[in-house]
Order: sequence, then structure tokens, then C-alpha cells
Amino acid sequence: MEINRYIDHTVLKPTTTLEDIKNLCMECVEYNFAAACVPPLFVKLAKQFLGSTDTRVATVIGFPFGYSAIEAKVAETVLAIVDGADELDVVINISAIKNKDWEFLEREIASLMMIIREKQKIVKVIIESGILTDEEIIKCCQLYAKYGVDFVKTSTGYAEKGASVHAVQLMRANLPADIQIKASGGIRTLAFAQELIAAGATRIGASASVSIVKEAKA
Repeated sequence: MEINRYIDHTVLKPTTTLEDIKNLCMECVEYNFAAACVPPLFVKLAKQFLGSTDTRVATVIGFPFGYSAIEAKVAETVLAIVDGADELDVVINISAIKNKDWEFLEREIASLMMIIREKQKIVKVIIESGILTDEEIIKCCQLYAKYGVDFVKTSTGYAEKGASVHAVQLMRANLPADIQIKASGGIRTLAFAQELIAAGATRIGASASVSIVKEAKA
């Protein structure tokens, strides 16, 4: 297993600097990570730094709480694509889940998928599994499978609980085989990354990516 190709090397802290992005991209080139996941402000820059390498540029939409208006998420998505994003990690409206407003969530994903599919980009929907019940996770899997998203992603890393093996297993059991799973939030060791991959994750979001790869090489 080439662990580096599972990893979206990530920096999403609110104090992210140009230097952070430059370092992240240099590490992506050095270790050949799957994607560099950066704040929307830095998509253009990351695209320049990564050039024609194998590392894709990912960014976040509605991050980190997911409760911005559908129109705001649509605008963010359009701008991210214009700036050169290859993959969009979209935080869905967690408040709507907690209110059982599945109709709203359908409208949200339908609006976003229209643009993302037209531009042939990759979409990962972040459901924040650590603060959902099993029943809510299952309902999310059913809804987003219906719209043919590319990935369902566990977490933003900003909730009180990140990725778990249980959540990944539950998602895998309730998603069609062609929809992938990205595990993120609190993944700092090779052992935990491997557990999540064994449970069904095909992508790992991490900021500790370099130390995970070094651990694998050692």
C-alpha cells in the first residue's frame, strides 16, 4: 500500500499564510500526495505551485460549519472552480440534518451537483459523522448516493470528534461500491490511517501527512 496516494495533505487553519501553502505544496510534490487541500483564498496559488504534478488541488466549501446559505455555497463553488480547484470538499448543512430537514439538504446538493458535474470536478460531501447518530449517518449515505457524489467524507476536523473506524464501516455498509469514503479529523498516525483504510476509506485527510509517510517508510 502506497499510503501517500491515499492522502489529501491539508492546511485549513484560519491563520494559514502564503508560506504555509508554499510548504504544503512543496511537501505534496516531494511525497506525491493525492491532493493538496487548501482554503479557497489559496486555490490559485496552490495550482501554480503544483503545476503539472500528479497532486490535485482540493478546497473547502461552506467550511467549517456548513450552515451558510445554498446560494453562498453555490457562489463559493463557482469561484473555486474558476480559480482552478479539481476537488471540492463541501460541508453540508448539519443544522438541517439535526432538524430532519432532508428536503433542504436535497435542494442544497442538487444545486451544487449541477455546477460540479457540468465542470467535471470531484465532490466530497462532509457529513460531520462524529456528531451524528448512526441513523443520521445512514440517511446521509442514502441521500448523497442518490445524487451520485464521488466521496462521502467523515469530518471537517473542527467538531469535537473526528473520524472513527465505526463511522467509516457504517458508511461503507450503506453506500454503493462506486462512492468512495474520505476519512479526516484527528488522523495523526500510520496505524490509525491503516485502520480507517481497512474499514473502507479510500482517501485520508491529514495535516500530519509527512510524519505518517515517514512512519510508513521506517
